[in-house]
Amino acid sequence: MKKLVDHARVKERAEHYREDMTRFLRDLIKIGGESTEEKGKALRIKEEMEKVGFDKAEIDGLGNVYGWMGDGERIIALDAHIDTVGIGEIATWDFDPYEGYENETEIGGRGASDQLGGMVSSVYGALIMKELDMIPEGFKILVTGTVQEEDCDGMCWLYIIEKENIRPEFVVSTEPTSCRVYRGHRGRMEIRVDVLGRASHGSAPERGDNAIYKMADILHEVRELNNHLKDDPFLGKGTVTTSQIFYTSPSRCAVADSCAISLDRRLTWGETYQSALEEIENLPSVKKYGAKVSMYKYDRPSWTGEVYVQDSYFPTWVIPEDAPQTRALVAAYTDLYEKPIVDKWTFSTNGVAIMGRHNIPCIGLGPGAEEQAHSPNEITWKDDLVLCAAVYSALPMYYSEIVKSEE
Repeated sequence: MKKLVDHARVKERAEHYREDMTRFLRDLIKIGGESTEEKGKALRIKEEMEKVGFDKAEIDGLGNVYGWMGDGERIIALDAHIDTVGIGEIATWDFDPYEGYENETEIGGRGASDQLGGMVSSVYGALIMKELDMIPEGFKILVTGTVQEEDCDGMCWLYIIEKENIRPEFVVSTEPTSCRVYRGHRGRMEIRVDVLGRASHGSAPERGDNAIYKMADILHEVRELNNHLKDDPFLGKGTVTTSQIFYTSPSRCAVADSCAISLDRRLTWGETYQSALEEIENLPSVKKYGAKVSMYKYDRPSWTGEVYVQDSYFPTWVIPEDAPQTRALVAAYTDLYEKPIVDKWTFSTNGVAIMGRHNIPCIGLGPGAEEQAHSPNEITWKDDLVLCAAVYSALPMYYSEIVKSEE
């Protein structure tokens, strides 16, 4: 492929913005904000987009923030979710998770890797595109800061595609990849199993029908099912685990009259929500006790008050290694730095809606490390921010050239 960008100049501009990116990321960490609490970060991101010269910055009805560069009809999007998980037990942190810290190489704080760093590199990657005139003719760039991913991955993009009628040609997920190129991951779904019993006084349990004992039988079968699920050579094995248990009982001196569990089901290639539900419905104890098997729905209002209901089903997706988007990202990365490792995420991302539901190609590259996600003492690396900003900025030119060559 011919030289498409001035590699030295791209890397110089990314390095030039190292301190700006550090400052911006530390600001976002300090604001905080779990799912449905992202307002402060959305406003701060919009402010940064306007400051660095995006053509337009706006916030949609759900609370997602958009930054636009260029005036073409074809859209390339860079996506980062801006909510974080909570901090968990504060005693497990060695530093204040929201005040954070920085040293010569690292930035610490909740969301540093998962995934406010991706937001920061996206904004500055788009800025470099504009500065160096690297937005291809006919294209425009959309940088999204999306909400409620930690609660319900992909719901924000269902809103963008289905309600805002924005459909990019492809999307780069900036979730943490340790600066590797990721091209898919397993899907997931949230299943609930309910079983009824009959209450009686605890002094005479034989008069009742203990729902917890019924669920105990079901739990043993769920655990065993995990050993027999489908495996895929790239994505790995499907899994199921019990994540929550609930019960009702008249008192601590009574037999429980209902019991329910939540199941976290990870879906590998070829598994669907229908097949996963059938597996649970066909467990012997589920049949024996007439247990009800269902899929959760997500209907929590966003920070704007908007509700966008969806089933808690998040499809598996994989983009081919020879897809134009994959080849373009690998080529841009290789020409700027070195040939990247191509792999997959262990966890789930907004790609479940972008490609999993709507078949819009999605490819991943992000600063920070997957193993930092949801962990205490979360950090990211300043070099990652710089590298990703540089690669993001060059990607559209590489993609445009590949597409032209195949037309």
